[in-house]
Amino acid sequence: MPDLSQTQPFAFTCEGGLVKSRSTFIMQPGQALELLNFEPDIEGGYRRINGFEKYVNHIVPQTSASTEKVLMTAFFNNNIMAARGEKIWTSASTELATAIASSTGMTGSGTITVDSTSGFSSSGTIQISSEIFTYTGKTATTFTGVTRATSSTSAAAHSIDDVVSESWTVRDTGRTSASKYNFERFNYDGNDKIVVVDGTNDPTVFNTSFTATDITESSVEGAKYVASFREHMFYAGMSSTPQEVVFSQPFDEDAFSSGSGAGSVKVDDTIVGLKTFRDSLFIFCENRIFKLTGSALADFAIVPVTRNIGCVNGDTIQEFAGDLIFLGPDGLRTVAGTARIGDVELGTISANIQSVFDKVIKDSSLFESVVIPDKTQYRIFFPKDGTSEGSTEGVICVMKGTAQGAAFEFAELKGIKPASTDTFVEAGKVLVLHGGYDGYIYRQEQGNDFNGTKISGRYRSPDLTFGDPGIRKHMQRVILNYKPESAIYADMFVRYDYEDKDSARPAAYSLTSTDVVAIYGTTSYGATSSTPGTYGGTSQPLVRQPVEGSGFAVALRINDSATTAPYSLKGFGLEYQVGARR
Repeated sequence: MPDLSQTQPFAFTCEGGLVKSRSTFIMQPGQALELLNFEPDIEGGYRRINGFEKYVNHIVPQTSASTEKVLMTAFFNNNIMAARGEKIWTSASTELATAIASSTGMTGSGTITVDSTSGFSSSGTIQISSEIFTYTGKTATTFTGVTRATSSTSAAAHSIDDVVSESWTVRDTGRTSASKYNFERFNYDGNDKIVVVDGTNDPTVFNTSFTATDITESSVEGAKYVASFREHMFYAGMSSTPQEVVFSQPFDEDAFSSGSGAGSVKVDDTIVGLKTFRDSLFIFCENRIFKLTGSALADFAIVPVTRNIGCVNGDTIQEFAGDLIFLGPDGLRTVAGTARIGDVELGTISANIQSVFDKVIKDSSLFESVVIPDKTQYRIFFPKDGTSEGSTEGVICVMKGTAQGAAFEFAELKGIKPASTDTFVEAGKVLVLHGGYDGYIYRQEQGNDFNGTKISGRYRSPDLTFGDPGIRKHMQRVILNYKPESAIYADMFVRYDYEDKDSARPAAYSLTSTDVVAIYGTTSYGATSSTPGTYGGTSQPLVRQPVEGSGFAVALRINDSATTAPYSLKGFGLEYQVGARR
């Protein structure tokens, strides 16, 4: 047993996030050289992220046998709205279900007898197992006018007591050649509505009954972007007028009489997004940013924010932590209003991981983003057509308040591939949704896996020299302070001398089989390698792991690939003995 009387301690907390723009020699110990599927936690440390799972169990119907991604995901009037193919569909967020009472008639089209049709639409779509049916009417216990094997599904055998669920209901058709959708929820007259645009067809307004009304004004046909400001609806991105914003008259999204307050404004660059923020409508362009101020046609004015920086993609624009965040040509930026009236500052916040954005801006044309408000977290995704979900990358950005002001910490994402997104916040309800390339609607921040696939988490510390890179360190022990939310399955690696191939490479230390002691009080621990322990309360265990090897620099790795609940890495302590100077 080694003599510990000469052991030297070194400790650091996990903070600062992922850093790729600095040499490992000058990184702070708590920063991360790798941080994958761990999120910087506003409570401190790095937390393995939650997963995502299906929010609606049934696939959004498609209009052809080919795979079509979900081009719109929106939460409205307690329903999910989704666009796929040439149609817009809705599904109740709380799915109805009944059961087959008689299998008679299940071999063909006609009638399906069930226990009850209460709550189901008078006509619509239902699903039994993987087969989708349409029906034109119902009685108390039957669906009538049934057509089998719709939406490119296949007829299958079904039995009594099989579950019959409400599937998707078509709300609008004929949306030929639609591209990515954008939408705006609004209420001008006491009635909730949502307007959707798709870059090709007329804008369409839906009321709470999901009745679709096309806006046939020629000047807004094919709009890509939409935003509500001062009770006017603003439209932009029309192919024939890419530098123009057209707005409706007040309190009417479908009226465009200039004599009643409607009109248009022009900028000198191609528009890529609209976003209402504070007392302005921000107009993001390819190379410039403007804001529209005022309250009505009489005093609307275009004010330049910057003529030097634009927005790469409008799908990256989000209101985030009391600011606007977007992807600029040099990385993530914020539009921050100052105390001085009319003064707007722009700042690059992603300098620590600039290499990530240099690559994706060059290689990617598709972006999606969401906000998780309670974590002050922004997520940006880089999906690509033809690539797998498991290989899809992204970035997590977390804003933390410090004595010096706002600080941003980053991590990388891998394994989530959204084709459309929505963050819905109302009366304490937060939904972070995305539509998949596979046709399903998913909810993020749910479960402990990616819809059944293990979450691969990875952390690597900087190369630690303990202040003297010329002294060899003989490692004795690593102490890990972490906060579990259930059992933990992870491996720890100790690596030496910048992972030189000739340096010592001890085998992994399994954190599932390590003795654990709570910081406060006592914690029951009955874990084995096959049955890890579960910790209750607020205790934060310490893993005291003897380790082997020596080197002039030391790095720690944590690798995790499991379907267990998240845990947070709070900090590390390292104990070592001083060796010879080289």
